[in-house]
Amino acid sequence: MKNGMIEIQCSVCHSKLVSTKAVSRAYDRHRSKISKKHRALNVLLVVGDCMLVGLQPILVYISKVDGKFKFSPISVNFLTEIAKVIFALVMLLIQARNQKIGEKPLLSFSTFVQSARNNMLLAVPALLYAINNYLKFIMQLYFNPATVKMLSNLKVLVIAILLKIIMKRQFSIIQWEALALLLIGISINQMQALPEGSSRMGVPLEMGAYIYTFIFVTVPSLASVFNEYALKSQYDTSIYLQNLFLYGYGAIFNFLGILGTAVIKATMLLIINNAGQGILSSFFFKYADTILKKYSSTVATIFTGFASAALFGHTLTINFMLGISIVFISMHQFFSPISKVKEETRVMELEPVKTDNRSRDLNFINMTAGANEEASHRVDSDARQPLLPT
Repeated sequence: MKNGMIEIQCSVCHSKLVSTKAVSRAYDRHRSKISKKHRALNVLLVVGDCMLVGLQPILVYISKVDGKFKFSPISVNFLTEIAKVIFALVMLLIQARNQKIGEKPLLSFSTFVQSARNNMLLAVPALLYAINNYLKFIMQLYFNPATVKMLSNLKVLVIAILLKIIMKRQFSIIQWEALALLLIGISINQMQALPEGSSRMGVPLEMGAYIYTFIFVTVPSLASVFNEYALKSQYDTSIYLQNLFLYGYGAIFNFLGILGTAVIKATMLLIINNAGQGILSSFFFKYADTILKKYSSTVATIFTGFASAALFGHTLTINFMLGISIVFISMHQFFSPISKVKEETRVMELEPVKTDNRSRDLNFINMTAGANEEASHRVDSDARQPLLPT
């Protein structure tokens, strides 16, 4: 038991994990005490995320030549992870230099090994992110940038379901309705957006688009939930040290992918953008919320749509504008104060039970004390009588 959370030690890797209910409760307590400084940090995270996430499909689209990529997407992802590893190392060194006397040293070998054991779960989201980052390039072969960004917003509903199942998070009815509105808005926007024709393997492009969209939604959703759980289950560990492990695993998985492909020249601006997205994502999952991160990506859809229209002449349809309006209504509903889950009723229902148990315990103690007093009284009275008759 540590900070009100139950720790579980793995018998194989000896890493310490925290139960999902404990992580959810600890996060709820942390969220209820958010200060103005923390809210300002959330605003900065949303603004930065909107810019980087909205720009990413544009950069991928620019890098295409004759409808194809002249570089290896896996190579771009590998260099992206290396850039994020370097960032994590630099920030870890800065944080270590600013440590106060008496604090546990961040750069000691024992601290590094123990943290590596406790954060081995980060390998799971790292693998899923490696797959998802490759799918981002594949999706650009089927859809335009604005469509890819809009389809990626389907992850919000999947993430909410996974948070409910895996991390035992509670959502109100209004919040579920807001997520349903988000799904409706995306569906309206994507009417008549599927490509036509056949792929090289003879599979209809429409069917291929459905398959890639399903994987494109489920894989990163699983990665986001596992990443949030892994980061928050080891909340005392430095975010930069956790980033070092996460990006290190990601670099390893992408390097393994490079072994089977040829290394081709990659676009540096795209690498920097992808690295920025990954760095901001870790701050979202550590200090903010997965749902807020995905809603932030939803807002980035507007930037992607208008930038795509301005740069490439893509038409902004009425379906796109209507879908955006419904998405904003969904955001307003989900983050509205009246949509929050009320847990005070549970506490009120449990209080009478607690008082009844206390009263029963007090009655039992009083009965025991009375019996002991009566027994002692009898012993005293009997002790005064002579042993033999007189």
